[in-house]
Amino acid sequence: MPAPVAVIINPISGITGGVGAVRSRAEQAAALIAARGLDAQVFVTERQGHARELTKAALARGVVSVLAWGGDGTVNEVASALAFRNATLGIIPSGSGNGLARELRIPLDPARAFAVALGGRECRIDAGELDGRLFVNIAGIGLDARVAHCFAADGLARRGLVRYLTIAARELFTFRSSSYAIVTDGATVRVNALLVAIANGRQYGNGALIAPAAALDDGRLDVVVVAGRSPFAAILQAPRLFTGQIARAPGVTSVKAVEIEITSDRPVPYHVDGEPFVGGVSIRARSRPSALRVVVPKDAPLDLLRSR
Repeated sequence: MPAPVAVIINPISGITGGVGAVRSRAEQAAALIAARGLDAQVFVTERQGHARELTKAALARGVVSVLAWGGDGTVNEVASALAFRNATLGIIPSGSGNGLARELRIPLDPARAFAVALGGRECRIDAGELDGRLFVNIAGIGLDARVAHCFAADGLARRGLVRYLTIAARELFTFRSSSYAIVTDGATVRVNALLVAIANGRQYGNGALIAPAAALDDGRLDVVVVAGRSPFAAILQAPRLFTGQIARAPGVTSVKAVEIEITSDRPVPYHVDGEPFVGGVSIRARSRPSALRVVVPKDAPLDLLRSR
């Protein structure tokens, strides 16, 4: 008998309508899995970190396929528990960014995403690790970490892309760049940076390509440094994010590395896949090659996960 499929649903990710809407989503998940002759175990998260706990419990019961129905944070929690295990990740995207899902060409429509998760092709991707925490898409410090902290503190009832962009616009005019020493595979630079992105994937989400040359399977992380600049200059240059031309903006550098260390004169706030944390005055990152098995569309380009 096939092993059951676990579905972990974030009830605040892309859902309006309260308890009834959450119940409807859970019923849809169970029905789509049952239609393929599989047994579904459907769970709804109750707090931060719960998706990771639920995934670990599912693995202990013998589940080998876990579907994360939520945004980048939910995917991060599930993927962190699945990494280096004999189990696969399926993604049902419903967040404000859906960065990894977009990179993997996973449909945003739930029924089509379920079809991929249950019938697509399996591949392996790298993960990154920052300050001991795994990420599958993008981590970083500076402005994007500040926005992640504010977004998390804003309350569960005020999520969504519009709210995220509102916070980002506000913080852009109040945030001040900081000085860092950045060591990438032994080479040291000192910078005054608006942000430093440590990228496994290419985009934050919604087509915002912070690391256009990044590849999910090359065994390296792309370290993108955006030097300090005025809010107005940042606004004028922002469209480059959506055209894949961010590296051509003045004061933007990018380097690939396996081992990274970032040092500041104060504790460093950071984020992993949009989830906020605070580290010490020095934080380390590294690539974790072939860490995760994930399901992508069968008709995805053959070079989708071929290192660029």
